[in-house]
Amino acid sequence: MDIDQIKNNLPEKIQEVVAKVSADKTLLEQFQKEPVKVVEKVAGVDLPDDVVNKIIDGVKAKLTADKASGVIGDVAGALKKLL
Repeated sequence: MDIDQIKNNLPEKIQEVVAKVSADKTLLEQFQKEPVKVVEKVAGVDLPDDVVNKIIDGVKAKLTADKASGVIGDVAGALKKLL
């Protein structure tokens, strides 16, 4: 995929990075330390800073939302057990 295709398909690329990072604990740890390297590794191409930053922001937002959703589900499950 070239840079123009990535720019035109940012949501898909964000989802791809999220899927790969979520499935691989080592890659997740690397993403937390060096997000640019991980995004460019998954993309397979050196990306302009503005594109990389949009992808990183999207991935972080998705990972945070998924984590919050999991916590809310855990709390809801615990409350159901109490009631």
